[in-house]
Amino acid sequence: MHGLIMDRPLLISSLLEFGARNHAGSEIVSRTTEGPIHRYTLADAHGRAKQLAKAMARLGVDRGDRIATIAWNNYRHFELYFAISGMGAVCHTINPRLFHEQIVYVINHAEDKYVFMDLTFVPLLEALGAHLPKVAGYVIMTDKEHMPETKLENVHCYEDLLAAEDDDYAWPEFDELTASSLCYTSGTTGNPKGVLYSHRSTMLHTFAICSAEGPGLNSRIAYLAVVPMFHVNAWGIPYGCALTGAKLVLPGPRYEGDMIFDLLDDENVNITAGVPTIWMMLLAEMKKRGRKPEALETVIVGGSAFPTSMIVAFEEDFGVNVHHAWGMTELSPIGSSGSLLTSMLDLPKEERWAVKSKQGRAIWGVEKKIVGEDGAELPQDGVAFGELMVRGPWTASAYYNDAEATAQSFTEDGWFHTGDVATIDEHGIMQIVDRKKDVIKSAGEWISSIDLENAAMAHPAIQEAAVIGMPHPKWDERPLLVVVAAERQSPELEEVREFLADKVAKWWLPDDLMVLDELPHTATGKVSKLNLREQLKDYVFPGV
Repeated sequence: MHGLIMDRPLLISSLLEFGARNHAGSEIVSRTTEGPIHRYTLADAHGRAKQLAKAMARLGVDRGDRIATIAWNNYRHFELYFAISGMGAVCHTINPRLFHEQIVYVINHAEDKYVFMDLTFVPLLEALGAHLPKVAGYVIMTDKEHMPETKLENVHCYEDLLAAEDDDYAWPEFDELTASSLCYTSGTTGNPKGVLYSHRSTMLHTFAICSAEGPGLNSRIAYLAVVPMFHVNAWGIPYGCALTGAKLVLPGPRYEGDMIFDLLDDENVNITAGVPTIWMMLLAEMKKRGRKPEALETVIVGGSAFPTSMIVAFEEDFGVNVHHAWGMTELSPIGSSGSLLTSMLDLPKEERWAVKSKQGRAIWGVEKKIVGEDGAELPQDGVAFGELMVRGPWTASAYYNDAEATAQSFTEDGWFHTGDVATIDEHGIMQIVDRKKDVIKSAGEWISSIDLENAAMAHPAIQEAAVIGMPHPKWDERPLLVVVAAERQSPELEEVREFLADKVAKWWLPDDLMVLDELPHTATGKVSKLNLREQLKDYVFPGV
């Protein structure tokens, strides 16, 4: 027996349509590639998205076609999110920080029909265009006044396309399982892998992040989306702001600490989300100015772990709440949220910070378990650690057109191998111990490179840290601490070991310390240990 409920498909277009009807005046503010701040409303965005959908149909875009975007966080990119998916095509967001050969690979692998690009990326596409035989044309996301001369063929001006259309357009209805967007992993090993989201998965993910356990989206706040729109749906924030009517602030091409501070301050932003690298720059700017942006209440951290010392600085020195989250491209991306249980609110500060430094509890829609090397599920006691596996209605079931990678990462009974090593305690609070390939095994004992890095980051002479396991003739592997020194500082091994002595187990203490001018990073801003190991492949511990 079925319930007597209307069967209406869950479609992304309904989010913007709802926002335009019920939060028509909610603002979308963005820094533009051309320079000025741009302001308009959800209602304006809805009208322009419909114009854009009509323009793309006139260009020959059909349902199921992949349409690439390579653009910053701005209002035109926001329009593309909804217009492409809303008309039944697939919005393929491309990370411009990928290697050139990786960008060529993902465009060709996805068989993108058109590429929409910000002005910044015209030279990049000109350099790559000869290697993109399946691309039918390009759209430069600017107006006629700023259109550049270009060697690309079949090029259109974004604003000219919209000007030729009215907004008399009805969003089509189709199966909610229809593909909506496509994002490729950063490809730290081998080619990037494509994750193909559906309207249903994106809608369910949007509802989840708008829940009380999520990042706190509602119509009374202003939200700065620092997380790039070219990476994993900007963590769902554009969709959530359309649904709730939250003011959406987009930083455009500039991510320096002073620029982020000014935008937070000028637009009375309450909540912002991004990776640790950004918040390190913002914290430095706050210390420089001696204050926080006036309205800022919460910083959401994802992408990689945030050291406890940074959490303390934000909360103790500036009264800004730090909210950890965890996710992956394969999870759309939200997998856990660091909201505290009521029973934890009155914990001593040190204990509360220890909890907040973990990656939090699963939100509805994400099932988790940790398994040992034999595949057996391990207890959630906060001690046992093993590979983290997940499943749920917005978790990928396979990689796009990649049977080999799919076979390696997905089980027959519907679980995804995350490649993360984690513990889960009796409250369901998860802590990522390491990437599976980064855990250091020394004389049969396991060392968490993440925990050791975070402890080292609290040292005043260290700006950024990475720990990698290097071969050792006696102990199999030992930890090498690689750091970027804080300004005018010169960290020394013995001093750092002494600093760490009461923070980590004795056998965790690094055998050596190396200072570099900078650490290599992936396209998503994480430290690339793969590249670091390659850079240091000839390293030998002193005296060995």
